[in-house]
Amino acid sequence: MTDPAAPLLRLDGVRKDFGKTRVLRGVTLDVAERTVVSVIGASGSGKSTLLRCINLLEPVTDGQIFLDGEDISDPRVNADAVRRKIGIVFQSFNLFPHMSVLANVTLALRRVSRLPKGEAEERGTALLRRIGLESKAKAYPDRLSGGQQQRVAIVRAIASDPKLLLLDEITSALDPRLVGEVLDLVRELRGADTTIIMATHEMPFARDVSDSIVFLSDGVIEEQGPPEQIFGEPRSEKTRGFLAGF
Repeated sequence: MTDPAAPLLRLDGVRKDFGKTRVLRGVTLDVAERTVVSVIGASGSGKSTLLRCINLLEPVTDGQIFLDGEDISDPRVNADAVRRKIGIVFQSFNLFPHMSVLANVTLALRRVSRLPKGEAEERGTALLRRIGLESKAKAYPDRLSGGQQQRVAIVRAIASDPKLLLLDEITSALDPRLVGEVLDLVRELRGADTTIIMATHEMPFARDVSDSIVFLSDGVIEEQGPPEQIFGEPRSEKTRGFLAGF
């Protein structure tokens, strides 16, 4: 039985090497259920690699990752079963160009959750209605703006009700005019009690929606705390230096 006081996600000394290059140098982090954790840091600090390790897209070199008390970093674990509990959205949308918007949203529901086509499409249509894109259900991704494509990608990630949602710099490929509509959707998800870890360079947004801020520097957590402390009174000189540019 899962301890209700235990974190939904726990990282214990996670290390990731690519050949002789060490990208993560022993990351330890607890993420409570129904919270939003923003991971900030310079390019190359390890943010995307951290999310990819959590989603088992990259095997860890050392350390452990626990989801709901299960060691998902164990190489014997069923990675596909774990990924059914985790939604992930990348900066490049990754929608299938040969499939309609509705088919993209319902793909995991039909192929992984094995929902009947009618039930999957009913749920997918409801999600598209929720983000104001029901009229685009039959359109193909190239007929959508970048902001619309990213909103569809987020809806696709939450269609199967994952335990955890990972967002990897989801606004970095967008025209500045389109960033707001994507961030509004994330803000709505926060209100829906979704557990979110997001790597982001949107500092004002991270400050507004996060329960906790993690500053990653050279593959280690340099500082972690509530937004008001990290942005208002950072203790680390490295944190102060990074935030001075925002």
